[in-house]
Amino acid sequence: MVFGGTVLSVAALLDQAHAAPRSTPDSHVGLRHSAAANAARCAELIAAGNDLSDSWRFGVLQTLDDYTSTLRRGGTQLAAQVFTEAPAPTGSKEIDAAFAALADHLAQRDGWNTPGWALEPNRAANRWFPSVPTIFRAAAERESPRAFRRRGIFITRDSLARA
Repeated sequence: MVFGGTVLSVAALLDQAHAAPRSTPDSHVGLRHSAAANAARCAELIAAGNDLSDSWRFGVLQTLDDYTSTLRRGGTQLAAQVFTEAPAPTGSKEIDAAFAALADHLAQRDGWNTPGWALEPNRAANRWFPSVPTIFRAAAERESPRAFRRRGIFITRDSLARA
């Protein structure tokens, strides 16, 4: 038997998921994870000598997954609480800037106020391309969301696409 369907990109799958009817958030759902806790884990990874790509993956992108899960379970107000507590410095200006950029990006996208800590000017990197191969850096410079770009972080359109 030969597959006769269409293979969709992760971005196309996410577009379909966002277009699907949403379930009603449960007001009794509590917060399970936070950016501050994930940043603390990043600090441990960095102190142990791990590459920043590990902190990007297991800290920043994990926070995006935590936020998305909380948004689906409990709605926007609860999801915004993922970023209420300011993450302590991780030992990497790039990772600290990435947490701030993610908070700002999601706040702008979903209509809640960016937390004050995410607007601190010291949460900036110097032209960092997390997990972006050199061949895609020009695309990352064009496509990076404003919240990331203004903090010196350049990612491609699909960098935040999650399955």
